[in-house]
Amino acid sequence: MPATSVFFVSDAHLGVDNAEREGARTARLHDFLNSLPGRASSLYIMGDLFDFWFEYRTAIPRRHFATLVALAKLRDAGVDIAYMNGNHDFWLGTFFRDSLGIRTLDGPVTLEAQGRRLWLHHGDGLVGGDLGYKILKRILRARVSIALYGLLHPDLGIPLAHAVSRWSRHSRGTGALKPDPLWREIAEPAFRAGHDAALIGHFHHAYERREPGREFFVLGDWIDRFTYLELTDGRLELKTWPAPA
Repeated sequence: MPATSVFFVSDAHLGVDNAEREGARTARLHDFLNSLPGRASSLYIMGDLFDFWFEYRTAIPRRHFATLVALAKLRDAGVDIAYMNGNHDFWLGTFFRDSLGIRTLDGPVTLEAQGRRLWLHHGDGLVGGDLGYKILKRILRARVSIALYGLLHPDLGIPLAHAVSRWSRHSRGTGALKPDPLWREIAEPAFRAGHDAALIGHFHHAYERREPGREFFVLGDWIDRFTYLELTDGRLELKTWPAPA
């Protein structure tokens, strides 16, 4: 039987932890990736796979080499991979496409598969308010910003970006997910546009809401929850890796 399932993951933030915890999380992610040949037709990485990614012309971050190899092996096994940029790894260039055969996407994206019409987005900047972030997002993604950052040597640019990421995370803090605004401001517009499901990451909580003819999922993360979404035979199911005993 050909592999037909479609998988969705988000928010691994590789590079954010100390070496011991990072090693355990990365091994768990690689174990999941290695399980996909023979059962997955496609994998959608919906942002923030890395806590920081910037595509230099002649360098890649050494600490992520093993993950890039795992993705390359998955492509060699015939699994289609799409990588949607997030708010930590939005500086994606041609490396993934040309060297690894991975499609890069800038959301929102409509995916039609198994009789479903899915709306995909990393999830950042979609809820009302947070004007400061939305302005910063425009500045950071401007061509001039990318060009200027590229002038920094990777040994300076990568640690600087991780320091800013840690500061940003601590300044925001963590709290309970507030699903009602997400449903109202993200999911319902997707439904009105003709989609029957909306999928996002970004919020680091695993959440699902199902109503007749429409479904909404927040994918969770691979920092504490290790959750993913699977589409098989037209049904979406939120799961944990590995499956609970």
